[in-house]
Amino acid sequence: MSVAAGRFIGQSVKRKEDPRLVTGHGTYVDDVTLPGMLHAAFLRSDVARARITAIDTAAAKALDGVRAVLTAADLNGTVRGPMLPTLFADGAQGPSAPIKPLAGDDVRFVGDPIALVIADSRYVAEDACDLIEVDYEILDPIVDFETAAASAELVHPELGSNVGSTMATPPDESLDAAFAGAAHVVSETFHQHRHANVPMETRGIVAAFDRYTGDLRVWMSSQNPHEVRMCCARILGMPENKVRVTQSDVGGGFGQKYFMPRDEMVVVLAAHLLGRPIKWIEDRRENLLASNHARTDKADVSMAVDADGHFLAARIDHLEDSGAFPSGGTGGTGVFVALLFPGPYRVAKLGWSTTAVWTNTCGRGAYRGPWMFETVAREQLVDVVARQIGIDPLELRRRNVIARDELPYASPGGMVFDNVSPAETLEQAAALIGYDEFRSAQAAARAEGRHLGIGLGLYIEPQAGMGPLGVEAAGLRVEPSGTVDVFLGSGSHGQSLETTMAQIVAEHLGVHVDSVVVHQGDTDVAPFGGGTGGSRSGPFLSAAARQASLQIREKAILIAAHLLEAAPDDLDLADGVIAVAGSPTRSVTLADVAKTAYLGSDGLPPGMEPGLEVVTRYKAPMVTYSNACHACTCEVDIDTGRVTLLRYVVSEDCGSMINPMVVEGQIAGGVAQGIGGVLYEHMVYDDAGNPLTATFMDYLLPTAAEIPMIDYGHIETPGITPGSHKGMGEGGAIGAPPAVFNAVADALAPLGVKLTRQPLTPSALVAAIESAGASRSR
Repeated sequence: MSVAAGRFIGQSVKRKEDPRLVTGHGTYVDDVTLPGMLHAAFLRSDVARARITAIDTAAAKALDGVRAVLTAADLNGTVRGPMLPTLFADGAQGPSAPIKPLAGDDVRFVGDPIALVIADSRYVAEDACDLIEVDYEILDPIVDFETAAASAELVHPELGSNVGSTMATPPDESLDAAFAGAAHVVSETFHQHRHANVPMETRGIVAAFDRYTGDLRVWMSSQNPHEVRMCCARILGMPENKVRVTQSDVGGGFGQKYFMPRDEMVVVLAAHLLGRPIKWIEDRRENLLASNHARTDKADVSMAVDADGHFLAARIDHLEDSGAFPSGGTGGTGVFVALLFPGPYRVAKLGWSTTAVWTNTCGRGAYRGPWMFETVAREQLVDVVARQIGIDPLELRRRNVIARDELPYASPGGMVFDNVSPAETLEQAAALIGYDEFRSAQAAARAEGRHLGIGLGLYIEPQAGMGPLGVEAAGLRVEPSGTVDVFLGSGSHGQSLETTMAQIVAEHLGVHVDSVVVHQGDTDVAPFGGGTGGSRSGPFLSAAARQASLQIREKAILIAAHLLEAAPDDLDLADGVIAVAGSPTRSVTLADVAKTAYLGSDGLPPGMEPGLEVVTRYKAPMVTYSNACHACTCEVDIDTGRVTLLRYVVSEDCGSMINPMVVEGQIAGGVAQGIGGVLYEHMVYDDAGNPLTATFMDYLLPTAAEIPMIDYGHIETPGITPGSHKGMGEGGAIGAPPAVFNAVADALAPLGVKLTRQPLTPSALVAAIESAGASRSR
């Protein structure tokens, strides 16, 4: 199934962003320089849990070039509102960690900020941090999230427990009966390890407060400038219209920059206190230690299966590590992990529990598909089920996947899936990877002593449209020259919105895409919006841009009809020209219409308001869905544990594609992150809470050499939003981990190797092979 492409929609229009970005002419926060600007550096805790018994800043203050050394005594009393995302600021979403600007009485993770040094240069500020002396009374940290709930030691004594949140379904006799009567019950425990967003551009902010006007200017690497504005106003007790936030080019965020982090708030407080512009740019070590971590999960999962391999019921008991200071609430999405666990399969019954715990580690935050552990746990379990009951993993999925004629399908988690194609993407991915042919080649390779494997990852990806995530805005103005300016409340950080939203406007307004310029990231110009995150831009932001375009088109045609003395229904707008159908010589340009609207309002139809601009808002559905299937083949060297990825394919259904090149670019980026997460990346703490992977020498990232070429297949099932577009920005990072994991597990299964934990590093695989008694030497 496909959706017909238009002149611009559905075309791989070259990216408007590329000329400046690929030539090094982008403008990032570190490019901002202001007169009299000072530079900041944080002194951070080097112990995981301790009481602070003394801080001596005298030597730091005496260093030439140091303008201030601020501690909790200086800053913590200046806060006028909750240091939490707006979504959590009223406490209605449950308890949050007790965040303060700077650690005062104690520290709660390695990286906890203790002091902020303000100096003439970053070099001087860093030197001054080295001169600050802190005395600690060391306490035993809570590092293991699996034992945190039972620990008598508390990460946050104010909260009285290490359990941040817990929810579960009530007892269900019918669920118990389904398991009791099943021909097969397969259970397993899966662990997903801690890793991090690692954007190319680290966090950064420039804040300048004018004591005479009372205005605050902020330049920040962010995904959500309007959220930053609200947060700054809240913590300073200022009206929002005295705060202006500018987000220019952003070198990636992947969720890390959606909310305003604690460190950036501290810089704003310092700028307000001192009345001087202050810049802080996070270094890479800080980003790895103290920004946010993600993906630390454990799940006990079970599937009840009948004699023919049909799923009857599922159960998941989920535990996630929130760290010490997560980005709002507990920082996780455990409820979504539970509710989405049945995924794209027919499962009649579901039981679940989910718990989040505090630990003395870096706080948890959103990372591309933050609920993705539901797919990891489910897809890995499906392969375990297949091996235990003797059915090929592809065949088992075929027997259980939701078919198109079953839509809408009510999942036992409460989700109602419609306008999705999991069965079709499964088949397309299997065909692209050559599944049956690979199985034959795999058997031959095994006879030669080689260990090849194939893995699948099938999922449905939600785009949430509830609450503040459910409204998107677009402003559109046709200039007297006929060019078009579009103003969005988004915060693009690599999603190509300057291009794709220009395509939407060009298509629906009737102009060339080159005449459209998209503006975003400036709260004084852009309409209020929810920023960029959650794969919402495709379905929701495009709907707002489409809506604005159609309203302007309608008004332009009415004005042209008046000028041409023609019926509006006889007119068409294309390439910026409004002409009478069948009589192209009777026409006016969009520029002529705009000049009339602004400069010659006496020539407008009676009663029409002058101007040719509009701001519209689109209210999204509660949730929309896209879906995809990933397939991966690999070879494992059982002597060294090295995994070589042979082929990788993705079948994606994101509805009507605005720009196929952009879609495939988004998939590729997510796949690379998913591969990195399974095979390379690992944020490791020792038992004392010391991070052991704080540089790229230890925290391994995949390079182009490790990522295979990706083959793409597309299915376009129309979505339910105007334009039929769906979100897909997070999907690559959702489907890749289980596909890669399952491929490695499949390669080693004949040796009796059991894999339940990530990452699948060479040392971990060699240990698993030796534990199974399957190494060549044995």
